[in-house]
Amino acid sequence: MDTLTRMSWNGEPRLLPQASLGRRLIALVIDWTMCRLIAGLLSPALFFENNFSTLFLFFIEVTLFTIAFQASAGQRIMGIKILTYPDQLRVAPQKILLRTLLICLVLPAVFTSNGRALHDHFTGSQSVRELY
Repeated sequence: MDTLTRMSWNGEPRLLPQASLGRRLIALVIDWTMCRLIAGLLSPALFFENNFSTLFLFFIEVTLFTIAFQASAGQRIMGIKILTYPDQLRVAPQKILLRTLLICLVLPAVFTSNGRALHDHFTGSQSVRELY
């Protein structure tokens, strides 16, 4: 759904609300757990006891799903979308790639003054609550 289809009664764009920290953390746990389980299943055959297999799968999953669906699997489950800040449009693939890399470097733990995570600040994105 783009900005043009989300209009208020007076013709102004209706922006989606910011996703709460709790929702974002649960989505992160869902994504990490899913990737950990897959890495555990594939480790003997594919990764040969590599300690970074979960992180590698996490990077691939979050990047590809966010490019395709504007949200990772965990974010989809929790009703979160990743959009540009402040106009709430689709984020460019190269910015999603950078955003996921920054998440893997544990930059989500740092927040800016307006409540957005540092990786969102650097990439001009935001996590919003999807309204169904």
